[in-house]
Amino acid sequence: MLIRHENYDAVVIGSGQAGEPLAIEFARAGLHTALLEGCGFGDDCVDTGCAPSKSLIASANVAHLARNAQAFGVQTGSVAVDFGKVQMRKQALVEGLRSESQRALRAAPDLTVLKGETRFENAGSLLVREPDGSMRGLHAPRIFINTGARPTLPDLPGLAHVPHLTSSSAMELDELPDHLLVLGGSYLGVELGQMFRRFGSGVSVIERQSQLLAREDRDVAATMAEILREDGVEVFLETEAVGVATAPTGAIRLTVRTPSGEHVLAGSHLLVVAGREPNTGGLDLAAAGIDVDARGYIKVNERLETSAPGVYALGGVNGGPAFTHVAYDDMRILRADVLDNANTNNMGRMCPYTAFTDPQLGRIGLTETEAREQGRAVRVAKPPTHRVARVAEQAGPRGLMKVVIDCATDRIVGAAVIGADSGEIMAMLQTAMMADLTYTALCEGMFAHPALAGSRTSLCAVLDG
Repeated sequence: MLIRHENYDAVVIGSGQAGEPLAIEFARAGLHTALLEGCGFGDDCVDTGCAPSKSLIASANVAHLARNAQAFGVQTGSVAVDFGKVQMRKQALVEGLRSESQRALRAAPDLTVLKGETRFENAGSLLVREPDGSMRGLHAPRIFINTGARPTLPDLPGLAHVPHLTSSSAMELDELPDHLLVLGGSYLGVELGQMFRRFGSGVSVIERQSQLLAREDRDVAATMAEILREDGVEVFLETEAVGVATAPTGAIRLTVRTPSGEHVLAGSHLLVVAGREPNTGGLDLAAAGIDVDARGYIKVNERLETSAPGVYALGGVNGGPAFTHVAYDDMRILRADVLDNANTNNMGRMCPYTAFTDPQLGRIGLTETEAREQGRAVRVAKPPTHRVARVAEQAGPRGLMKVVIDCATDRIVGAAVIGADSGEIMAMLQTAMMADLTYTALCEGMFAHPALAGSRTSLCAVLDG
């Protein structure tokens, strides 16, 4: 077959939240650049991740607020969810973001966007089979892999024969589940579980560990479990799925093992949130000499370089924290490295994250457990959220604030905040950490009342007491 060979200064594989802006930046800087889209990789955030899920969560929270309006002294009538219109709103948002993205790509000078199946010939060469079957050979001194990751499925007997959802396909349902079984108490599990409960579905979350959110301190995880239960979500801990089948009625029957023995949970739909795996199938990484770890993620150093010279991996495909903002920060590092010769790396960077439950969980830095395991002497501030005026005014006392202070330096080393818009409070604490401020610097600052930043008043009162 005839192969059309083309030379570029840079080739970016994958058009996610890192790959697309990186390709545009390269093209604007005068580099002859190619961006490869599609065929198993792309923009999880816009298509199947952040944008659609947060749109649906927003609609679910409006339904919940409407049902509970009486608590605010507001009388409403019967509340019903038109899930078709909810999905239309979500789809309009996704299409709008996608259109903006396409406009930015078209406006970038000297940027070639290609779709097709892609594989390495060697570290500096790629073969691309386009949808019409034609072949292109792309050659570049620098190649950047941003193909992301996808939901993975556990080795659960019967799962291959039972209809099931992943975090991606759950975004595309055209009707609400009567009762949703959520296999996995991860951040996605609690977000989507609460969302469907607020839409009106029965929801059961099944987690094999003794707590939800395995990376969190037990008190933080317990608070989240309490919030879910208050919302009507069944939470099963220390509960391991051992088999699944479809009943003659069409119901899904999930067999679980608990400390009290085996039981069967029934539901109309099964959502599996059991982790993710990298989108590297078909790339033939071995042909380029690119090493992967035991889970198949591409190994990189602190400069995001792979084991193959001139090849980099950024975002979810390199096994780092699977957050859009991490991928975008990877892009920042590589842009500075390539365009500014900045020799930037990811050493010591902080990784904040927010679970968009209601109330939110905002997290930064070390947990209390991690800090003590490192041998640090720490003080822990845990003021009740009702002492934060803005939280009490908006949403009531559900949640907690937990800030971990290093006794030797008075620096904040970590925080977990569950409360209204707690991601914003967490960002304030992160800023103090980035600036290497003592916690007392926050206490001495004057902040607008009753903005959420006022939470630092309660924090300092507890620490100083």
